Amino acid sequence: MYGDLMGYIAKVTSRRMVTIPARIMRKYGIKEGMRVKFVEAETGVLLIPIPKLEEFHGIDRHHASAIIEGIRELEAEHRKEAGE
Repeated sequence: MYGDLMGYIAKVTSRRMVTIPARIMRKYGIKEGMRVKFVEAETGVLLIPIPKLEEFHGIDRHHASAIIEGIRELEAEHRKEAGE
């Protein structure tokens, strides 16, 4: 993997796996076992980390149940799109 001012280059393995650079993982809080979302954009593909529900604990106590329900709906939608 090579990093430069324009980004990183990585190779896709025969198992369709790509290594995310450590610097990127640290910067965006991506940890082993964490889910990520791939979003198609005009210029390429975005990789978006999906935090666990527990990480939202205490974020907004007045609206916690609505926030958690919304997150669960999004997770279900992502799983459905991924064919899980």
